[in-house]
Amino acid sequence: MHTNYYFLRQLAPALTQQLTGYTVVACFSQEKDELVLGLTNGAEEFWLRVLLAAAGPLITLPESFHRARQNSVDLLPELLGQQVAEVAAWPNDRVLQFTFQSGATLLLKLYSTRPNAIFRPTPEAPVQLFHQRYTADAELQPTSALTAPTPPEAADLPSNPLKAYPSLNDVVAAYLRTRGYDPAPLEHKWQLVQEVVQELENPAAFYVIRLDGRTRLSLLPVGEVELTLPATDPIGALRRFVPLLLNRRAYEGELRQVRQQLEKRADEAATSAQHVRLRLHALENTVGYRQTADLIMAHLSQIPAGAKQVEVVDFYQDNQPRVIKLKPSETPQRTAQNLYRKAKNQQLETRELSARAERRETEAMWCLERLEELAALPPGDLRTLRQWRKQHGLDPATAAKAAQELPFKVFEDSGFTILVGRNAQNNDLLTQRYAHKDDLWLHAKDVTGSHVVIRQRPGQTVPAPVLERAAQLAAWYSRRKNDSLCPVTYTPKKFVRKPKGAITGQVVVERENVLLVVPANPFERAE
Repeated sequence: MHTNYYFLRQLAPALTQQLTGYTVVACFSQEKDELVLGLTNGAEEFWLRVLLAAAGPLITLPESFHRARQNSVDLLPELLGQQVAEVAAWPNDRVLQFTFQSGATLLLKLYSTRPNAIFRPTPEAPVQLFHQRYTADAELQPTSALTAPTPPEAADLPSNPLKAYPSLNDVVAAYLRTRGYDPAPLEHKWQLVQEVVQELENPAAFYVIRLDGRTRLSLLPVGEVELTLPATDPIGALRRFVPLLLNRRAYEGELRQVRQQLEKRADEAATSAQHVRLRLHALENTVGYRQTADLIMAHLSQIPAGAKQVEVVDFYQDNQPRVIKLKPSETPQRTAQNLYRKAKNQQLETRELSARAERRETEAMWCLERLEELAALPPGDLRTLRQWRKQHGLDPATAAKAAQELPFKVFEDSGFTILVGRNAQNNDLLTQRYAHKDDLWLHAKDVTGSHVVIRQRPGQTVPAPVLERAAQLAAWYSRRKNDSLCPVTYTPKKFVRKPKGAITGQVVVERENVLLVVPANPFERAE
């Protein structure tokens, strides 16, 4: 409600009293949609910062302002040197008009959509727009007759009295409901609306309220009243309200972000664990390679050379007959040998799948526990939220920034940065120049592929889920991309060296651990 007409009509006279005779000495912008005005009377300074964003305009009156040396752009040069004569609010509108002694005007159009600033150095001069895309705003003309709107006559009373005053908003409607507006007869509704308009025009105080989950500056005591401020000081009320509002917005935005982050991770981990369990169930409930190999070896004498299949008695299944397919081009012994090798790999896969399911289930549980902790944090305490977020490695994602700074593929996972080389030359750059000796280094075993580095975080070990996902990336960006399973070497970077005369991208690993993973890019949706 701080941009509503009824507050602006209180703010405008206070600004006139404060700024009459002040000269504009600075007009610039440091952020998108920001307009900053610096004024002085020679002894004191006054700052006006207006955010003209389509998501909602905001007027702030900081007691001091430090202009940045970089990313700062001067605006409206002809506004400099202009001396304030008057500040006025347009009747029943959200426009604040600054009139200067030279006749120049500056209109701050504070609409919730398409806000703008419109400057005229003289009444005849071309219009200068802050948002030049809103060309229709050039038609807005300043006026010298800014009188209060005349209330409608009773004979012109509409069926809904609220429509008689276009500046009455949802705060007023909520206040009227507390006074029995909805069930009242039309004549009484008209009386209630007129009484509320009188309160708005002559407020007893300004109130910082919480209504429908939003923090508002109100001229009426409705909802949850958090602060009561004197009606004689609208500038002071705005200075108390805006920092609180911005803090709340930052808190609510970060709270929503971390909640969504945890919910997404919990859902992805639970889904992944479910898929792994299904794969495990399928492996455990189908005939294994070892059983088939045993049956072939037990019935070698019954298998003619070059046979495509053979029917045997399956002693693993109550001596039921079973048909086994064979390759005519290889001996039954070689077929059995290959099946024994596959059985060994299947055992490795089963162990890896079981461990992965446990890790993903643990991660899902960890996320759910953090969500419970998040709900128990003190509401509105941004500092506590940020400390908690940092403690659990849930800082805002910096992948986009890192991607601009680093010549590698960059992924963020639970607060850890994962770097992936793009080619052989890039691999050398990553391993030899960018990786720290204590960073974790990964590579698909025994094949060509990208070097992968998990950057260390002081005092923290790399969690198993992060290691697994980095290993999946190493497998994905290698020649084993299409294999069902891929062994991945991982070791601290200090155990990786490049021998003299080695080709581009070639290194020697002195100590290694091996992790078996399914090749995948687990960050594919976020990449």
